[in-house]
Amino acid sequence: MKFKRYCKTLLLENDPSLIEAYREVHKPENTWPEITQGMKEVGILDMEIYIFQNRLFMIMDTVPDFDHDQAMKELAQKPRQAEWEAYVSRFQLTTSEATADEKWVLMDRIYELNPQQTCLAIDGQPKQID
Repeated sequence: MKFKRYCKTLLLENDPSLIEAYREVHKPENTWPEITQGMKEVGILDMEIYIFQNRLFMIMDTVPDFDHDQAMKELAQKPRQAEWEAYVSRFQLTTSEATADEKWVLMDRIYELNPQQTCLAIDGQPKQID
Protein backbone atom coordinates (compact mmCIF):
# COMPACT_ATOMS: atom_id res chain seq x y z
CA MET A 1 0.00 0.00 0.00
CA LYS A 2 1.43 3.36 -1.02
CA PHE A 3 0.98 6.44 1.17
CA LYS A 4 2.64 9.70 2.18
CA ARG A 5 3.97 10.37 5.66
CA TYR A 6 4.18 13.75 7.34
CA CYS A 7 5.89 14.38 10.67
CA LYS A 8 5.00 17.40 12.76
CA THR A 9 5.83 18.85 16.14
CA LEU A 10 4.15 21.15 18.66
CA LEU A 11 4.96 22.40 22.16
CA LEU A 12 2.56 22.18 25.07
CA GLU A 13 2.53 24.56 28.01
CA ASN A 14 5.17 23.27 30.44
CA ASP A 15 2.69 22.54 33.21
CA PRO A 16 2.31 18.93 34.45
CA SER A 17 -1.41 19.30 35.17
CA LEU A 18 -2.12 20.71 31.69
CA ILE A 19 0.01 17.99 30.08
CA GLU A 20 -1.96 15.32 31.95
CA ALA A 21 -5.23 16.95 30.89
CA TYR A 22 -4.03 17.01 27.27
CA ARG A 23 -3.28 13.27 27.49
CA GLU A 24 -6.79 12.74 28.87
CA VAL A 25 -8.61 14.55 26.04
CA HIS A 26 -6.72 12.40 23.52
CA LYS A 27 -7.83 9.07 24.95
CA PRO A 28 -10.01 7.21 22.41
CA GLU A 29 -13.13 7.58 24.54
CA ASN A 30 -12.62 11.35 24.84
CA THR A 31 -11.78 12.37 21.27
CA TRP A 32 -14.54 14.07 19.32
CA PRO A 33 -15.87 11.85 16.50
CA GLU A 34 -16.30 14.85 14.16
CA ILE A 35 -12.56 15.53 14.37
CA THR A 36 -11.61 11.96 13.48
CA GLN A 37 -14.18 11.90 10.66
CA GLY A 38 -12.91 15.21 9.24
CA MET A 39 -9.34 13.90 9.14
CA LYS A 40 -10.44 10.80 7.25
CA GLU A 41 -12.48 12.90 4.80
CA VAL A 42 -9.43 14.97 3.77
CA GLY A 43 -7.26 11.89 3.15
CA ILE A 44 -5.54 11.19 6.47
CA LEU A 45 -5.31 7.41 6.78
CA ASP A 46 -3.68 7.19 10.18
CA MET A 47 -2.23 9.48 12.81
CA GLU A 48 -0.14 8.91 15.91
CA ILE A 49 0.92 11.50 18.48
CA TYR A 50 3.85 10.89 20.83
CA ILE A 51 4.85 12.98 23.82
CA PHE A 52 8.12 13.69 25.62
CA GLN A 53 7.82 16.19 28.46
CA ASN A 54 5.98 19.09 26.77
CA ARG A 55 7.02 18.24 23.18
CA LEU A 56 4.56 16.47 20.87
CA PHE A 57 5.53 14.54 17.77
CA MET A 58 2.89 13.56 15.20
CA ILE A 59 3.14 10.97 12.45
CA MET A 60 0.43 11.47 9.84
CA ASP A 61 -0.02 8.93 7.04
CA THR A 62 -2.11 10.05 4.08
CA VAL A 63 -3.36 8.97 0.68
CA PRO A 64 -0.62 9.02 -2.02
CA ASP A 65 -1.98 12.10 -3.84
CA PHE A 66 -2.44 14.13 -0.61
CA ASP A 67 -2.00 17.89 -1.08
CA HIS A 68 -0.99 19.06 2.39
CA ASP A 69 -1.87 22.74 2.06
CA GLN A 70 -5.24 22.08 0.42
CA ALA A 71 -6.16 19.35 2.90
CA MET A 72 -5.32 21.54 5.90
CA LYS A 73 -7.51 24.35 4.51
CA GLU A 74 -10.35 21.87 3.98
CA LEU A 75 -9.87 20.35 7.43
CA ALA A 76 -10.12 23.78 9.08
CA GLN A 77 -13.65 24.10 7.62
CA LYS A 78 -14.90 20.74 8.89
CA PRO A 79 -17.61 20.55 11.60
CA ARG A 80 -16.35 21.38 15.09
CA GLN A 81 -12.72 21.68 13.91
CA ALA A 82 -12.38 25.35 14.96
CA GLU A 83 -14.09 24.53 18.27
CA TRP A 84 -11.64 21.63 18.87
CA GLU A 85 -8.61 23.79 18.05
CA ALA A 86 -9.81 26.50 20.46
CA TYR A 87 -10.47 23.87 23.13
CA VAL A 88 -7.02 22.23 22.96
CA SER A 89 -5.20 25.55 22.58
CA ARG A 90 -5.34 26.03 26.36
CA PHE A 91 -2.78 23.20 26.63
CA GLN A 92 -0.59 24.37 23.75
CA LEU A 93 1.92 27.17 23.26
CA THR A 94 -0.40 28.88 20.76
CA THR A 95 -3.49 31.05 20.50
CA SER A 96 -7.13 29.95 20.53
CA GLU A 97 -7.56 31.28 16.98
CA ALA A 98 -4.76 29.17 15.44
CA THR A 99 -5.68 26.38 13.06
CA ALA A 100 -4.12 22.92 13.35
CA ASP A 101 -1.88 23.79 10.40
CA GLU A 102 -0.65 26.94 12.15
CA LYS A 103 0.13 25.04 15.36
CA TRP A 104 1.72 21.84 14.10
CA VAL A 105 5.08 22.51 12.39
CA LEU A 106 6.17 20.21 9.57
CA MET A 107 9.53 18.51 10.15
CA ASP A 108 12.08 17.65 7.45
CA ARG A 109 13.37 14.10 7.41
CA ILE A 110 17.16 14.09 7.73
CA TYR A 111 17.79 10.34 7.97
CA GLU A 112 16.13 7.12 6.83
CA LEU A 113 17.58 3.66 7.34
CA ASN A 114 16.32 2.47 3.95
CA PRO A 115 16.24 5.67 1.91
CA GLN A 116 13.68 5.88 -0.87
CA GLN A 117 14.16 9.43 -2.07
CA THR A 118 14.89 12.91 -0.83
CA CYS A 119 11.77 14.99 -0.25
CA LEU A 120 10.66 18.21 1.39
CA ALA A 121 8.38 18.07 4.44
CA ILE A 122 5.52 19.81 2.61
CA ASP A 123 5.60 17.14 -0.13
CA GLY A 124 5.35 14.27 2.32
CA GLN A 125 7.57 11.21 2.44
CA PRO A 126 6.44 8.55 -0.04
CA LYS A 127 6.16 5.20 1.69
CA GLN A 128 5.01 1.71 0.84
CA ILE A 129 4.00 -1.13 3.09
CA ASP A 130 4.70 -4.48 1.45
